Amino acid sequence: MDRVSAFDEPLKKLLGGATAKVMAEHLDLHTVGDLLHHYPRRYEERGRLTALADLPLDEHVTVVAQVADARVLMFNNGRGKRLEVTLTDGHGRLQLVFFGHGVHKPHKELLPGRRAMFAGKVSVFNRKMQLAHPTYQLMDAESVDEAGATEAVDAFAGRLLPIYPACKQLDSWRIAKAVDTVLPSAREAVDPLPPSLREGRGFTALPEALLKVHRPQTKADIAEARDRLKWDEAFVLQVALARRRYADTQLPAAARGPRSGGLLDAFDAKLPFTLTDGQSKVSKEIFDDLATEHPMHRLLQGEVGSGKTMVALRAMLRVVDAGGQAAMLAPTEVLAQQHHRSITEMMGELAEGGMLGGSEQGTKVVLLTGSMGVAARRKALLDLVTGEAGIVIGTHALIEDKVRFHDLGLVVVDEQHRFGVEQRDALRSKGKQPPHLLVMTATPIPRTVAMTVFGDLETSVLDQLPAGRSPIASHVVPAKDKPHFLSRAWERVREEVENGHQAYVVCPRIGDDAEDEAAGKKAKKKTPEDDGEKRPPLAVLEIAEQLAKGPLSGLRIEVLHGRMNPDDKDDVMRRFAAGDVDVLVATTVIEVGVNVPNATAMVIMDADRFGVSQLHQLRGRVGRGSAPGLCLLVSEAHEAGPARARLSAVAATLDGFELSRIDLEQRREGDVLGQAQSGVRSSLRMLTVIDDEEVIAAAREEAVAIVAADPELTRLPELRTALDALLDKEREQYLDKG
Repeated sequence: MDRVSAFDEPLKKLLGGATAKVMAEHLDLHTVGDLLHHYPRRYEERGRLTALADLPLDEHVTVVAQVADARVLMFNNGRGKRLEVTLTDGHGRLQLVFFGHGVHKPHKELLPGRRAMFAGKVSVFNRKMQLAHPTYQLMDAESVDEAGATEAVDAFAGRLLPIYPACKQLDSWRIAKAVDTVLPSAREAVDPLPPSLREGRGFTALPEALLKVHRPQTKADIAEARDRLKWDEAFVLQVALARRRYADTQLPAAARGPRSGGLLDAFDAKLPFTLTDGQSKVSKEIFDDLATEHPMHRLLQGEVGSGKTMVALRAMLRVVDAGGQAAMLAPTEVLAQQHHRSITEMMGELAEGGMLGGSEQGTKVVLLTGSMGVAARRKALLDLVTGEAGIVIGTHALIEDKVRFHDLGLVVVDEQHRFGVEQRDALRSKGKQPPHLLVMTATPIPRTVAMTVFGDLETSVLDQLPAGRSPIASHVVPAKDKPHFLSRAWERVREEVENGHQAYVVCPRIGDDAEDEAAGKKAKKKTPEDDGEKRPPLAVLEIAEQLAKGPLSGLRIEVLHGRMNPDDKDDVMRRFAAGDVDVLVATTVIEVGVNVPNATAMVIMDADRFGVSQLHQLRGRVGRGSAPGLCLLVSEAHEAGPARARLSAVAATLDGFELSRIDLEQRREGDVLGQAQSGVRSSLRMLTVIDDEEVIAAAREEAVAIVAADPELTRLPELRTALDALLDKEREQYLDKG
C-alpha cells in the first residue's frame, strides 16, 4: 500500500459497516485520513473530574464524574419507573435520568463512589442541570455488556484521556477505539512542509504529531502536536489563497481610468454632503485598482450604515465614465429594488441618460429581477446588450444565460455571504475580459477571517459612520420570566408611532400553509423524548394578527415576507418608506439595505433564534435618521443559557467588529470557510481563526514566498498532494472562483 492510499482507505473496510455509517452520516468522516484528522477536543486527566458548573446548555458533552447517589422513583400509579443518578465533581452536581426499560443496567452499575465517562445533551429541568438517557463507560471497574458478559476497560490506561467531538449516535470512547484501529496508518502521513521550513521552525514530523495528538503521554506532547497541526492547516490554506492571488495577477483586464468632466464629476458636484474621510480613502483605493490592467479583487467591509453603497456607486460611475458597464448583484428582490430606488434617487437626472429631461452626462440605470414582466425584462435586456444602460442592479436573474452585456467592467456583489461562488463566477464570466470585482459586506470581519475566508481579496474597511446617524438603545425582553416587559415593549412601539415615527416587528417564520405543512410533517416524526422541545418559532402572519387585535390595535400594520408577490412587496416597502404604514411585521427580508430614516423602533421576536451578525444587521435598520433608535430583543430562552448570553452581548455593544468576534467564538470554526457556499465542511480542525492570528500571518508570509518562487509547486510534490487532500476538488474550485 503506498503512502497516499493508506489515508484514502474507506473506514468501512477497517471499522465495520455500522460504525463507519454513523461516522459518515453524523461526523462527516469517510476515510482513514478523515479520522486521523478528527482531533480530540480536550483531554481529561485520569483521577481528575470534569468541572460540572462550566457545562454549556443544549450541547452534547462528555464528562468524567463520580456517582454521588442513585434512586429509583415510581410514577403513573406505579406503572412507570425512573432512575435518577446524581453526579459530582466534588463541588457542582449534575443529574442523570433514565426511564422505563433503560433503568435496569445503570441501576446495577452506577453505584455511589463509581467513576465513569458520561455523554449526552445538557438541559435544565426543575432548575437543575441534567443529562437525559446519557451513555456511559465505567472507568474504575469491569463493565457489564448487554448480554451480561464483563469487558475489561482498557481504553483509559493512559494518564491523559482524549475527549473527541462526538454525537448522540457515537460516544467519545467509541471514537477513541476506532482511532486506535487506524493509528498505525499515521506513520504513512505525507508531510506537506518543505524540509527547510519544517527544520527552520523546529516542528516535529507530521507522523509523530498525529501519534502525539491522539495518544499523548504528557501535556508537552499535546502542545507540540497542536503547534505542528495548526501550522499545517494555516499554511496549506494560505498556499491555496496565494496561488489564487498569483493567478489573478496574470489575468488581463481593461483599465478604467478617470475622465475629467464626466458622470462621476457631475455626481460629486450635486452631492448635498461631504464624503467622510473613510469614504474618500476607500474610494481612492478602489479607483487605483480600477486603473490597472489586472482585475481588482477587493472586499469592502463596513458597519451598518457606514456608506458602502455610496462608495460602490462612485466606483460604478467611474467605470461608466471609462466606457464600461457596472452590475450590482443583490441577494433578494426587496434589496435589489431598494438599491435601484436609492441609487436612482441619489443620481437624479444623471440616471436618465438618453431620456427626456435626463442629463447629457447621464446613463440609464436598470433593474433586472426574475419576476419582472416580459416587456420590462425585454427592454432591460436590450438596454444592457446595446450599452444604453451603464448600470444594472439585480438579483441572481443577472446570471442567466440570456443576459448579455455590451462591456461589463465592474461587478459589485452586495452581502457576498449570501451568494454561492458559482453565481459570482457566472456573472464575472460575462465580461469581454474578466471584470473588476468589488465584494461588499456589512458583517464586520476580524482580520484573521479576512486573511482566511477572503484571503484572495484586498480589504478596505469603512469604520466611520456618516454625520447624522443616531444612537440605538438595545434591550433584552425576557418574555417568559417577565411578561409585563413584553407589554411595555408594545407600549413603547405605540409611543414611537404617536410621536410620528414607525416601527419594525421581525419574526423568524412566515406562518403560511407551506411552512405549516412542513412543520406538521416534522412534528409527526417526534419521539416521546422530544416533548421538552421549544415551541415553533413565532410567525409574521400570526403576530401581525395578534398585534392588530391586541396591543397595537388602531395602528396601520402591514406584513412583508419572501413569499409575497414582488409587486406587493415593492408596494408595501414604498408605502412604509412614504410613512403610510406605522408598523411593518416582517421576516429577515428587511435585514440589509432597507433605509427608512423615520423608522425608530424594532422588536425582534424569538431573537435567540437569530445569529449575532444577523441581529446586528437587523438593528441597523433603525436609528438611520435624526431621532434615536430602539431595538428590543424578545426571548423565552433560559436566563443562564448561551442564547441569552448572545443576546446580552448584542444589547451591550453597537461595535460590529466586537460582535463579529463574539459570533465567531460561539460558532467556532464550523462554517468559517464558506461551508454554505461550497457544500464542503470546514477544513479547519485544529486552527482557531480567532486565536491564531500570529500563526495565520506567519503562514501567509511563508506561502507568498513559496508561491512566488514556484507557482505550480513543481518542486514541492508533497505540498501539492496535501493541497489536493485538504482542499478537496470542490474546495479547490471554491477557492479558484474566489
